[in-house]
Amino acid sequence: MPVVVFSCLGHLYIHLCMAFYFVIILALEVDWRMPYHELLELWTLGALMIGAAALPAGILGDRIGAAAMMVVFFLGMGACSILAGFADSRLTLFLALTGIGVFASIYHPVGIPWLVRSAGDKKGKALGFNGIFGSLGTAVAGVTAGALIDLVSWRAAFIVPGLLCVGTGFVLMWYVVRGSFDGEIVHTEKVEQPSREDRVRVFVVLLITMFFASLIYNSTQTALPKTFELRHDGLAGDGAFGIGMLIAAVYVAAGLMQLVGGHLADRHPLKYVYLGALLVQIPLLWLAASQGGVSLVVVAMFMVMANVGALPAENMLLAAYTPAKRHGLVFGLKFVLAFGVAPLAIQLVAFVAEMTGEFYWLFVSLSICALLALSAAIWLPRPRTADFEGRISEAPTQGLQ
Repeated sequence: MPVVVFSCLGHLYIHLCMAFYFVIILALEVDWRMPYHELLELWTLGALMIGAAALPAGILGDRIGAAAMMVVFFLGMGACSILAGFADSRLTLFLALTGIGVFASIYHPVGIPWLVRSAGDKKGKALGFNGIFGSLGTAVAGVTAGALIDLVSWRAAFIVPGLLCVGTGFVLMWYVVRGSFDGEIVHTEKVEQPSREDRVRVFVVLLITMFFASLIYNSTQTALPKTFELRHDGLAGDGAFGIGMLIAAVYVAAGLMQLVGGHLADRHPLKYVYLGALLVQIPLLWLAASQGGVSLVVVAMFMVMANVGALPAENMLLAAYTPAKRHGLVFGLKFVLAFGVAPLAIQLVAFVAEMTGEFYWLFVSLSICALLALSAAIWLPRPRTADFEGRISEAPTQGLQ
């Protein structure tokens, strides 16, 4: 149970700290009198570090233990968030945001495999439940940042989440010192292993699909606050809180979809669950390019739901074709790619905003990215029939060796 609690809280906090700046930036535009695209670029290196440091974080998690690394995650990311709240210059804010990215890099390659190893035969359900907290983190980021900006200041929007994160880190440290996580058992059922050819195929295909899916997710997360500000047609009122509420609605719905995605991944072939989630994103992203008001919010809900609903199946595919003792390494590689795309997404959004002042062509481009991801995912090996929770138990794939 402690693994589930701290893994879910970690997922909430990391997505909160990855998303709150996109709302805070709307207040900084006024307070610091700086253009949107210049403030957005201050987060570029931090976003890059979430991916760049994921591999060493995953390797350290394999060597010194997931629980100890999660303590470092909570304390480090929380402290940097507090520092950002006291920033009085572009340089100080830039360094604090970069620090958030460095410590945030620990969660996914460490916390997700930590949860998978403790989930038994309900990996999809556990990943879906965990995914709800990730989406809630993004949703809470919009609401809390908007509320704290309107009621106190943008500084409080950094400091309050930072204090919560640090406090959680000290509680986890107490559990670690007590030895609550000593002797963690990795489930190693004796099942038939996939062929080397299938492992290579899955890894290469997922590299492609994860690149495009991450570009879509990060670009959408970056651009939605500004898109809603430009096109909300009176739904958000005049303050940052209204924008935050619209963002919250989108990501709460997306979080619930991850539970559905996990349920489907436990009961149906992972390949088809994954393909379906990629397929529905294509028309939704195309529609988002031109919608406004209520229709924009509804389309945004469904496109983000489809994007994050694919994650349980994606993580289970990766776990199924990877030895448990290498989960930290392989998930680290995944998130090097997944979050390494974030700076590209930020630069893409900043470029489109500077050149056009709108995001029509951004969403059209992301629709094409979803099509390319779908085209790659078709080449995944045919589904195994016995189970789909991260184990392989069917005869070798025919025609794909």
